[in-house]
Amino acid sequence: MAHIDDPQTQKANMDYIRNAMDEPLLDKDHERDLLERWSKKKDERALHELTRAHMRLVVSLASRFRNYGLPMGDLIQEGNIGLMQAAERFDIERDVRFSTYASWWIRSSIQDYVLRNWSIVRTGTTAAQKSLFFNLRKLRAKIESRNEREGLNDNDRQEIAKDLKVKVKDVADMEARLSGSDPSLNNKIGEEENSEWQDLLADEGPTPEELVTGKKDAQTRSLWLNKALKTLSERERKIIKDRHLGYETVTLEELGKDLGISKERVRQLEQRAMTKLKDTMNDYIGDRSDLF
Repeated sequence: MAHIDDPQTQKANMDYIRNAMDEPLLDKDHERDLLERWSKKKDERALHELTRAHMRLVVSLASRFRNYGLPMGDLIQEGNIGLMQAAERFDIERDVRFSTYASWWIRSSIQDYVLRNWSIVRTGTTAAQKSLFFNLRKLRAKIESRNEREGLNDNDRQEIAKDLKVKVKDVADMEARLSGSDPSLNNKIGEEENSEWQDLLADEGPTPEELVTGKKDAQTRSLWLNKALKTLSERERKIIKDRHLGYETVTLEELGKDLGISKERVRQLEQRAMTKLKDTMNDYIGDRSDLF
């Protein structure tokens, strides 16, 4: 069930969100200046301006977790914690926009909060269960689209269980718990508000500069991943690409037949390769154990 704030809290949230959306965007040079002032001189004014300019990023990412039934204000607050962590850890020698780096920390902080506080997942916080919690909706939608029907059958649940390395019962239990529909962007933000969620995100279309820097940031992320993939053996790279980077996910059994090994051996190689990728990507993004 979705959380509904009292009118006073709704108004406070709306005021905060409007202020966030009204904050001017930073051009690359000014952003770099603020980052250097904070990194080298611990200039609090620079940090304040930097974080205020990225409040809209926090709001945007937090809004994607509304369907878990937690207070929007709390989601934003947790996102702000991630934003501050990103500012503290950002390496000014990296040729990447701050928003690209901060998004990892903001999203991860919010995810951790959801897992700590949503009653449904308090009984399970392993990495596999966390992956199930945040990926089941996406995988279910993919399967439903492929099969041109709604809902999952036993074979579908077995497929998801294999992909996410959990028990079929875990998939069925989580499916039942997540059976509520996602809130529409046309829903009102609060009972006494005329604004809709889509109104908050309507002004987030990229500016010409953002289109250019966004392309560069995407290239940077691709470069990071390609460098990480080079640390793997040829067989490990094939497994990762077929299992995680392709348009369609190749099953363990199919890969085993292709490589001439058992599907359990494929699973072992996949886990080893993911550990290598995590270690390498952490060198670029920071010490996060939950990036994959």
